[in-house]
Amino acid sequence: MPIHVRAEPGDYADAVLLPGDPLRARYIADTYLDDVKQTNSERGMLGFRGSWEGKDVSVQSTGMGCPSAAIVIEELVMLGCTKLLRVGTCGGLQPHHKLGDMIVALTAVPQDGTVNSYIKEPHCPTADWGLVHGAVHAAKEMGQPVHVGPIVSSDAFYNPDGEQYQRWSERGILAVEMEAAILFTLGALRKVHAGCLLTVSDIVVEGEFTRITDEELRAAVDRMTRVALATVTSSH
Repeated sequence: MPIHVRAEPGDYADAVLLPGDPLRARYIADTYLDDVKQTNSERGMLGFRGSWEGKDVSVQSTGMGCPSAAIVIEELVMLGCTKLLRVGTCGGLQPHHKLGDMIVALTAVPQDGTVNSYIKEPHCPTADWGLVHGAVHAAKEMGQPVHVGPIVSSDAFYNPDGEQYQRWSERGILAVEMEAAILFTLGALRKVHAGCLLTVSDIVVEGEFTRITDEELRAAVDRMTRVALATVTSSH
């Protein structure tokens, strides 16, 4: 039995949304899912199972950073989950980004130590194309604009190298967050589908830092969650 996701095979749906924040996991379950059952509370890593538009789906928090996310992802795979879609927040790195924008990640630069623990050579963590395509299609159907491209997963939220954001921006990186690189890596290694949707909660470009309001963030996360649910429950 997994140690941190205290559940048995069959307790989770095949498709799982992965917010970092346990309270966001609870919010998604309470707001969007029917017939909700809590499936995990170990170490405050809340997990739930229910249905959305009649389709089975779970939501499980991962915590912050690749080391925490790796534990949860490995254990969800042990429990039989096959479709894992991160729903998180990020710092936007491009000048045209606006607070609340949605990003569909194609790849994640592994600026972290966890991916290096698994892969000992140059490696490009890449999202599952079916989830990327499905998310873009779902967003289009809902009239929700998205940015699609590379992101970076960093170990350091309070980055001591403040100029790194600009270097990432100049190389076309769309956003910085903390978990996608290991999600994509484990997706490839464990032969499951892994993807990532992000809401821009901060803008970190040209020496400026701008933060979204709580009200704007909730509205943007709601838009992202609807796209995510449509994506993971699609049969395509």
